[in-house]
Amino acid sequence: MRRLLLDPHPYLRGELVLPGSKSLSNRYLLLAALSRGRTTLVDLLDSDDIRAMKGALLQLGVGLDQTTPQNLDVTGIGGAGFLSPAQPLNLGNAGTAMRPLAAALCAAQGEFVLDGVQRMRERPIGDLVDGLRPILGTGAKIEYLGTEGYPPLKLVARGFCGGRTRIKGNTSSQFLTGLLMAAPLSCAPLEVEVEGDLISKPYIEITLKLMEKFGVVVQRDGYRLFRIEPSVYLAPGTIAVEGDASSASYFLAFGALGGRVRVNGCGKNSVQGDAAFALVLEQMGAQVTWGDNWIECSEPKFGKLRALDIDMIDMPDAAMTLATLALFADGPTAIRGIGSWRVKETERVVAVRDQLRKLGATVEEGPDWIRITPPEKLQEGVEIETYDDHRMAMAFSLVSHSVPVTILDPDCTSKTFPTYFQELSRLAKGLLA
Repeated sequence: MRRLLLDPHPYLRGELVLPGSKSLSNRYLLLAALSRGRTTLVDLLDSDDIRAMKGALLQLGVGLDQTTPQNLDVTGIGGAGFLSPAQPLNLGNAGTAMRPLAAALCAAQGEFVLDGVQRMRERPIGDLVDGLRPILGTGAKIEYLGTEGYPPLKLVARGFCGGRTRIKGNTSSQFLTGLLMAAPLSCAPLEVEVEGDLISKPYIEITLKLMEKFGVVVQRDGYRLFRIEPSVYLAPGTIAVEGDASSASYFLAFGALGGRVRVNGCGKNSVQGDAAFALVLEQMGAQVTWGDNWIECSEPKFGKLRALDIDMIDMPDAAMTLATLALFADGPTAIRGIGSWRVKETERVVAVRDQLRKLGATVEEGPDWIRITPPEKLQEGVEIETYDDHRMAMAFSLVSHSVPVTILDPDCTSKTFPTYFQELSRLAKGLLA
């Protein structure tokens, strides 16, 4: 396993162009694949999760023409005419591929097996399966090939018959996203009712806005009930993928700690909920300015960053950035609404807790909250376990603001941001892009 020693760099100065959003990239890929016509995706993220989706779509017979590493032409199938591949679809640890693709394939015709890495086999999918079963066509079925409620799945697909179904909203918004994206393929109108409180609502807003770009408008009653008519997705031509707001959070946090950092690719017009992390930094006292397509952050004019007691249910990924930033706050920080951390790429509540304690912090936790009291002085020379979780590596790089820290398996950032540490090194040296 590779180790990366990060020397202290108290000031970051400069700007960077963000890689394309993972959430947007995989949604666009699937919608383009389902559409009638050709879609050109510009600035598509080039990372492990996106490659997993592209590999699956190729197996399913979708036409992909990679014109540059970030630009892709997708020739859609005009509905649900996927091929039945001879081999299982290996989706790695990409939840943004596994969940929506499982739903879309159930709306198709054929037999499919979906699998992934060992951690994917530990990430629940039962809520989605329970939501799909009531609307499956005659003769269709979904089988668990391993542990009940978890991948791998075998799908015998006969399309959707329409009607009404329910899905739980308190585990992952990706389940509802998958159902919504597949619903227009139904042969009859479909209603989806959300049970309980829906987490990560901004991600559902992303899904609905992207579906609309492809010509499908979903009727809704808040976040409780969604009504979808049988429809055909239409290729919209060329679409530029917005920069990843979750990835922006790390660099903006470095700016809040010292220096001045500008991220280009998302700004005040962003469709991503995690862009609002800049507002959290403002609450902590950081200086933030916004452009249409950029955000800039610098340290407070006076004193340390303020500790917060905040609900991050709409920004669970950026909440990890806040957890590490809490090491530099002026008191205990409480982060609530993070129950979904427990079913992500790793069990993030436990992972974050253990690494923060290594650094000297006092950490308390509950089912969906964590409370972090910073130490008087951070422990130096700590090795951060990343658990093959890209966000662990990037979030804990913030420690290097004040003390040297070693990141174990830094290459796990290839899931969403393969060049993260190169960009960090460049900004630490004050080099221009």
